[in-house]
Amino acid sequence: MTPRARRLRIGVGLGIPLLVMVALFVLMRPADRPAGAADAKPGATLGPLALGDSALREEREATLVAPGVEHIAIRRGHPFAGESWTLTVGLGTSEAEVAELEQRVREAGYTPWRSATNGSDPLVEGGTPLGHAVRVGRYASEAAAERTREDLAAHGIRARVQHTAVDGAPTTGPWSVNVLVVDPDTFQGHLTAELATGIVPGREAVSALVRRTGAVAGINGGFFVLGGRDRPGPWVAGTDGDPAGLSVVRGELISEAVGERPALVVPDGSGAGAAVLRLRTRLSVRADGEAREITGLNRQSGLVVNCGGAGDPAPLTRPAHDYTCGNPDELVLVGSPFGATAPEGAGHQVAVDGDGRVASVRDSRGGPVPVDGFLLQGTGNAATWLRDRAAVGALLDVREEVVDVETGRVLPMSAETSVINGGPLLLRNGALALDPVRDGWSPRDIAGSDRAMFYNEWYLRRNARTAAGVTADGRLILMTADGDRPGHSVGLTIGETAEVMRDLGAVDAVNLDGGGSTTMFVEQRLRSRPSDAAGERPVGDALVVVP
Repeated sequence: MTPRARRLRIGVGLGIPLLVMVALFVLMRPADRPAGAADAKPGATLGPLALGDSALREEREATLVAPGVEHIAIRRGHPFAGESWTLTVGLGTSEAEVAELEQRVREAGYTPWRSATNGSDPLVEGGTPLGHAVRVGRYASEAAAERTREDLAAHGIRARVQHTAVDGAPTTGPWSVNVLVVDPDTFQGHLTAELATGIVPGREAVSALVRRTGAVAGINGGFFVLGGRDRPGPWVAGTDGDPAGLSVVRGELISEAVGERPALVVPDGSGAGAAVLRLRTRLSVRADGEAREITGLNRQSGLVVNCGGAGDPAPLTRPAHDYTCGNPDELVLVGSPFGATAPEGAGHQVAVDGDGRVASVRDSRGGPVPVDGFLLQGTGNAATWLRDRAAVGALLDVREEVVDVETGRVLPMSAETSVINGGPLLLRNGALALDPVRDGWSPRDIAGSDRAMFYNEWYLRRNARTAAGVTADGRLILMTADGDRPGHSVGLTIGETAEVMRDLGAVDAVNLDGGGSTTMFVEQRLRSRPSDAAGERPVGDALVVVP
């Protein structure tokens, strides 16, 4: 069975013809826009940003990039004189932990000070701070703080140089936000997800990807594996560039979902019917009369990025962001989207031709990926299952479905459908919908891993952010906020990201990959300012606007 034939199987699980499902999906779009709104002045339909005091100055510059596509650059606020550079030694979630960190600082000859987190533990009622950061010094320049960091390192104390404006407490900014608004009623081009380099392995800068695809604009997409690592544990591991969550490109399922995390769905190239949905995947293969769950797509077996995958990953079966779970018993499908050569390793592998029949078998994983078929790679008891049931000539029946968690419907697909993974969910029906535990940002999921510090740094403090949302009248809002650059832009907390998307008119919204990945490239110009010192970060995928 060809990759195209596999793709056509998606969406048939309810027994409803594909065209009918697409029609139902489009009919579920929000109400049409009021008369005359399409002729509004560029940027005029976006509300003011509720960042800082309402009296803060805000400047906007709106540009019509293409019919139905606006770019709006927003500058708001100014630096606050009371903020400074400091060094964070660690985060304590109990008095004992804080006292221990403070004692280490004193032994190095410095005076510590405490800073409460700008948010509470989502697993504890009462709203008390998650913990207290133990810090050293208040400095007027980053260079001065860096000199102290080097001295602390000489005393065996690791510390991070940080700016207090990024902590998440009330500030005057400044903020630099870029917005793309795509109006499907007047957009005449094509909106699509694109893999970096065109296949799963490898990464590419958004600017290069936009130029390569002939697009006029693009933003970075979902989470992905940054750097190749070959073992489970904290941070992501696996094939560099591999999407760390659900990915659909041109109607083909590239990567499986992480639990029931949210994603941006663009049903067709016009952007009509774009939606933010909680999605999961159902993958299986039937051989010799018996079905078995497929636990992964187009990735290295045994490494379940962000956890929450199918099967029985350890130590968690629910999402845990930037943590790679392990699974010794996996059945992974590898097709042409992975590239010419499959992941290698121990196990059992069968090559399946375009008609769905086993063409060859081998007692190891790796080698060429069939152009018109795919490989099934088994490890542990999945390898035994595959070896016993998939001999040469056997007919295999692969099923792939993407399911809308809230409705139970199988997501309809066409050759133009794009899905980009994200999280956490920001807005649902115009209301804040933050659920960090469900979406994988619990501060206390994994024993021995400093998830409290991670939760504070990633979720509660300000960072560069990318988000996508849909307005009540069906327009698509794509937003980037620069971060980690005090004096230029302090970034957004996750809560602020949700508020900004609501201010911009979104009723449903999802956070996409951020930090050093945050990029917006419009009309041959990098509109966002990278937070990485090295400049624009190559990413795993992007959403591009082709005229």
